[in-house]
Amino acid sequence: MIDSAPLDAGTGFPYHFGMAKAPLHCNVITPERQVLETDAVSVVLPAHDGLIGVLDKRAPLLCELGTGVLRVETDAGKTQQVFVDGGFAQVHKNEITILTERAALAENITSADAHKALDAANAMPAKDEATATAKQRAIARAKAQIAIAGK
Repeated sequence: MIDSAPLDAGTGFPYHFGMAKAPLHCNVITPERQVLETDAVSVVLPAHDGLIGVLDKRAPLLCELGTGVLRVETDAGKTQQVFVDGGFAQVHKNEITILTERAALAENITSADAHKALDAANAMPAKDEATATAKQRAIARAKAQIAIAGK
């Protein structure tokens, strides 16, 4: 059967070929509230061991998140950034669910507050392994917030 759909000038493929508009659905949830629920064409997750990109029809995934910036691109070309602090991400049938202890939308993070958090983290004592680990996590959180706030 011959497909008579009009062709996309950029790709040469029929318009309906490939990725549909906003095929992914992304939820970011903390113990207190749902921080974000949106449709997306791509998502970049800050996994504990690096970044993971998610597109339409990705194989199922369950991963541990690190501290960092979650990037969600919508079909309008807009990118939303969300600070996340650990937790887990599940990708299944184009549904992305992120469960995290802390999350904040980029527009709710100020550069001044992020720099204050970094100063406080750097001032934390590191007397033993537990306090050194807590200090490192606080510094990582503050640096991620600075990155999302735009320095």
